[in-house]
Amino acid sequence: MCRWFAYISPEEPCLLSDVLINPANAISKQCSEHYLPQLLPHGEEHELDDSKDALLKMRNSLLNMDGLGVAWYTDAAENYVKDVEGRRPALYKSQSPPISDFNFRNLCSNTETYCLFAHIRATSGSVVTQVNSHPFVFGRHVFMHNGAISNFNDIRRDMTDLLSFDAYCNVLGSTDSEHAAALYMTNLTNHGTKETWAKEYPVTEMLNAMNKTIVQIMELQQKQLGSKAAPNSLNFCATDGKKMVATRFRNHASQQPPSLYWSEFAGRTLNQKFPGHPDAADKVNEAATKGEDEKIGKHTIIASEPTTYDDSEWHLISANCALTVDEKGTETEVPLKYDSKFNAVDPSNP
Repeated sequence: MCRWFAYISPEEPCLLSDVLINPANAISKQCSEHYLPQLLPHGEEHELDDSKDALLKMRNSLLNMDGLGVAWYTDAAENYVKDVEGRRPALYKSQSPPISDFNFRNLCSNTETYCLFAHIRATSGSVVTQVNSHPFVFGRHVFMHNGAISNFNDIRRDMTDLLSFDAYCNVLGSTDSEHAAALYMTNLTNHGTKETWAKEYPVTEMLNAMNKTIVQIMELQQKQLGSKAAPNSLNFCATDGKKMVATRFRNHASQQPPSLYWSEFAGRTLNQKFPGHPDAADKVNEAATKGEDEKIGKHTIIASEPTTYDDSEWHLISANCALTVDEKGTETEVPLKYDSKFNAVDPSNP
């Protein structure tokens, strides 16, 4: 399975290297190493091979070496381009492993942002090429995915029929994830043109568009495959730079979706300006310039795996729920709405 990391704050920027490179379990190191509290906790079952969950083993045994992508929001375009209002996403994609990508490391060491997406890819079958790496950008909006749309080739043509013309034209690769991103944007803008991608939408509309996208995918599968449709894993995330919506979803009666956590505290532990260390309580952050009593600004991190050692800083998002973050940074977990008739049988584990 892929891995992704998202950061958003109305008031506190992060340095990319602090959150993506420096921690022992940073996303740049999750190509092969994994940490899954509440799913694969420390202790007797801290090794993946010790887990009794076959699906968990399968998801986390793969190497995430099929592409790297980072999108971060910057006010550069707003400062120079007449018709641009608000921060816009800059995008970097590479096929190199993140830990040995010189350009990625240099970029992260010299870039700060209030909103960030990072993704490392394990392909579910499509070609390994930069254009297929996440995240996917539509104007001011960015989208990424961990998981897979099952039987994608069987529904791909019908799925494209649901897309607005401009969203269809913006699909540059061949992945199920990019088609889901285009469907989300079609729903969010009500089949709007690319000019509507510059607009902001309320977080409730972002959530509704995401929920609708998930249901439409399952409707197409049922239409084409009936009872032969397999379960999907749809850990989606979308942002406009000020608000964010993430889902942890699998349409199966008992199987867990891929891991997805959130934190409102870990940003302080990750930020090298503040005391504390992401890797252990007894490690000293000698780079700290802030005092123990100084507070960090409101922020939210959503990630496939925790990137700090302290389990208490992280919450596992409930199965088949979404986490929304509004423009003030308020987090809310809500159940996704779908008919249980769409729950499918896993052919590999009936």
